[in-house]
Amino acid sequence: MKHIKIVFAVMLVFTLCTAFTMKSHKPVYAFGVAASFNDSVVYCTEIQVLDSTALDKNGFLPKRDLYSYQLKNYLEYDLKKPDYTCMIYFSENKKKLEKEAVKVKAKYKKSTMVLQAITSDKFSFKKPEE
Repeated sequence: MKHIKIVFAVMLVFTLCTAFTMKSHKPVYAFGVAASFNDSVVYCTEIQVLDSTALDKNGFLPKRDLYSYQLKNYLEYDLKKPDYTCMIYFSENKKKLEKEAVKVKAKYKKSTMVLQAITSDKFSFKKPEE
């Protein structure tokens, strides 16, 4: 009986310790937009799930500048489109991000800019290396 109490006590402590150390990460979604003053084409990626990424305590995406550089490098080296300014939009709420994407695209559609979609099979964001 004494051994059973010790085993249950150890199991209880183990359960409590693991319950507080494990964080349930929500998926982070993102899309990118690239525009240039020298070109009338605006490139926009699809909304993608960022692999193994979580927002920090302030709600910002860690190393978000590196995600923007990934899109910039894709445009420069793969599509041969230099001089683009790239932006990344992110959220843990996919519906909210979809609404933001519609707003951003609507602003460009009002102007003389041409929206060019970049599909996920051609470009996808990768987690920056530590």
